[in-house]
Amino acid sequence: MKLYDYTGVIHFHSSYSFDGNVPIADIIQAARENGIDVLMLTDHSTLGAKKDGWERWHDKVLLVVGQEISPRFNHYLAFGMDEEIIADENDTECRPQDVIERVNALGGIGFIAHPDHEGTEMFHVKHFPWQEWSVSGYTGMGVWDFMTDWQSALKSMPGALVAYLFPAYVLRGPRGVTLKRWDRLNRERKVVGIGELDNHDTQRKMFGIPMGIFPFKKAFRFVRTHLLLDNPLTGNAEEDISAILRTLKKGRAYIAMEYFRDARGFSLSLRDSEREATMGDEFVLKEDASLDVAIPETGRIRIIKDGGVFAEMVGKEMTCRISGKGCYRAEAYSRVWGRYRPWIFSNPIHVI
Repeated sequence: MKLYDYTGVIHFHSSYSFDGNVPIADIIQAARENGIDVLMLTDHSTLGAKKDGWERWHDKVLLVVGQEISPRFNHYLAFGMDEEIIADENDTECRPQDVIERVNALGGIGFIAHPDHEGTEMFHVKHFPWQEWSVSGYTGMGVWDFMTDWQSALKSMPGALVAYLFPAYVLRGPRGVTLKRWDRLNRERKVVGIGELDNHDTQRKMFGIPMGIFPFKKAFRFVRTHLLLDNPLTGNAEEDISAILRTLKKGRAYIAMEYFRDARGFSLSLRDSEREATMGDEFVLKEDASLDVAIPETGRIRIIKDGGVFAEMVGKEMTCRISGKGCYRAEAYSRVWGRYRPWIFSNPIHVI
């Protein structure tokens, strides 16, 4: 199956956001320097960047303007809309189901943001988890949020300094509770998983010294979402944005932390004698099928079925025979400085 792999970054904030600092032009330049193909901006309750004409191609970087709908809890990332949905950051009465339905009515797609965010008491960062899991109609959810992961290392001042200087080394990957919930939800219906950056280039003081956390040139090296398209992007912004949103809605995507290793070239496919499927697809099982995983460099590969480890090995390629229904996804870990570190997390193939 021939697919076109584009490197995306989802969920970050610019100077259009009340808590953002960086002009969009500077963010786009940082993306160019990091080889990012698609940027998906999510300033708080505003489409100001879209109204001002920033949603378009900028040389080889496509900027898609969405918004983060952010009451006190239950933040929601929405794309594909021309109308802003305003939410007060102190509003604890906002009904998330109403938000989801409003996004859908406007023709958009939406993702539950940083569902298990805990904040950090030491640096007075509030917690912003998703609390209402009885909702329906959403496209997907954040599975690996860089900021949630990184902030979990801020337990002491020495630890915070290490985390600031060497952020990639303290990342633990998606939280276990998040993966467990995602796998459970996917057994009920398709819930597309995305990676989130949630970067603001926030200005903080550490040991009395002002520091930016993190400059976009650095932040763009961490959690990304790769988008797998049936056809290459054309250079027509309107057509290409529609293609990106369709791809996300399908779940044709995988999450990668690429500070240590490039993930491009990762693949997950399921085939029998007549058909082939990849992540995000449904596959009607008529006979035993072959599930194939390939990663760009040797690492630890895991196949996860319905939340449990189905198979595991170290190598660059892995093949398993599939004879039962379920949701099958892949994980890969790269060995860096004597440890296997989280690298790639795919969306599942739904075998029915």
